[in-house]
Amino acid sequence: MALRTERDEGTGVALVTLDRPDRLNAVDLATADELAAVWRAFRFDDGVRAVVVTGAGGRAFCTGIDRGVDVPQPSSPYTIDDPLIAIGPKANDLWKPVIAAVEGMACGGAFYLLGEAEFVIASEGATFFDPHTTYGMVSAYETISMAQRMPFGEVARMSLMGTAERVSARRAYEIGLVSEVTEAGGAVAAALRAAEVIASYPTAAVQGTVRAVWSAKEAARARAMAHAPHLIALGNLPPEQQAELFRGRSRSRSQDGDGSSSRDGGGSGGRGGFRTR
Repeated sequence: MALRTERDEGTGVALVTLDRPDRLNAVDLATADELAAVWRAFRFDDGVRAVVVTGAGGRAFCTGIDRGVDVPQPSSPYTIDDPLIAIGPKANDLWKPVIAAVEGMACGGAFYLLGEAEFVIASEGATFFDPHTTYGMVSAYETISMAQRMPFGEVARMSLMGTAERVSARRAYEIGLVSEVTEAGGAVAAALRAAEVIASYPTAAVQGTVRAVWSAKEAARARAMAHAPHLIALGNLPPEQQAELFRGRSRSRSQDGDGSSSRDGGGSGGRGGFRTR
């Protein structure tokens, strides 16, 4: 199992942990299915009243889709199969509050999870970035999700700068992506404390409030998401060219002494020539 789920019956809080630290918690197809299943299961579990989602190992919250995943695509530019589209709680009709606790990197497909959390708590060493354009891919679903919680110029800069720049936890707090910054290693504990408070309140009132907050966002988000498939289909480089860009950057990191490509785990979150702001 690539997902670890723990429940505290006393507080009504569940902790969901992406448990692929050797792959920097990148999501493969099995993990995507597990995430969707756990969110659906929580809908029917009255003992779970609030949820914290995080990543194991401390190096990364999540680095998006595992680069080893092969997802065949239809030929039409108006449709696309995205294996991460249903990994978030809202995509699975879960309206219990979810808090994301970020340690280390959160990039690319991680935004499917961050974008569907009620709020994000990050440790001081957390960083956020979107590698899509670097590797010849359109950032559509991720950017649309982040545009709901970041100023336009900030999300545009992050999505266009690719791997050249990372947003620090402090900067993420300043622009509203993160609601609290903790000391290193403290994000999960802080998120659990907040979740325990929320879980202690009447469930119907909490879920109604979650729905109200999201209703303010959903109309614009739904229209934007409808455009995403053909933007991706029209703008993405062919997979073999994406792979060559990825291999080229991995070789460059090795030559620069930043470690072998295995440090990238499964996603696109490896270290290399970047600046943090």
